[in-house]
Amino acid sequence: MKDLLGNAPYDPSELTLESKVGVATGLAYTSVGGEVLEIEVSVVGGRGKLQLTGTLGDVMKESASAALSYARSRAGALGIDREFHRNRDLHVHIPAGATPKDGPSAGIAIATAIVSALTGLPVRGDVAMTGEITLRGRVLPIGGLKEKAVAAHRNHIKHVLIPHGNGRDLDDVPPEVRSSVSFHPVHTMDEVLQLALEQHEAAGREGSEGLVVPAPGMVTH
Repeated sequence: MKDLLGNAPYDPSELTLESKVGVATGLAYTSVGGEVLEIEVSVVGGRGKLQLTGTLGDVMKESASAALSYARSRAGALGIDREFHRNRDLHVHIPAGATPKDGPSAGIAIATAIVSALTGLPVRGDVAMTGEITLRGRVLPIGGLKEKAVAAHRNHIKHVLIPHGNGRDLDDVPPEVRSSVSFHPVHTMDEVLQLALEQHEAAGREGSEGLVVPAPGMVTH
């Protein structure tokens, strides 16, 4: 094929399905279809600075700020030091820095990566997600679900978390994608964390009601 067509115009995705701490898989809609995004968060000593890199647009930067505010507001329930914003800096990076990225749909993925980095709990590698986050942790609908679902399928993702408001859009997803990917409509970030984190040691602590992670078998919607 290489002799006939020449070099491939794009490199294959380097996405792996390993669970990682501080790394969540988001889904994006672009002019050429859906894409997967690995969102990385690093926590270092500091004074509460939030650093954003990866050529992010204003809307995505606002989503990152909202995700951080959610983590601060739920710190006690999540088993996170309530004073982390005073003595730690967070660096949020989305690779492929030369490619501009914008939009609110990475909000829940950024929030998940932040919580994972602060708690040390891995994000499941077979889970991808898309959805806008509010300061209260609500998950709002997004666009381009069909294209994002195809991208998840192409990258062998088994579970995709979507806003509950996008449940009706699943009818537009190709049958071969629906048959191999489990879609999970969610209302809140608490539901997202229940499904996305491998375990939650904070479960059972004061104020951590509802944060027990379900067994690996997820319900298909």
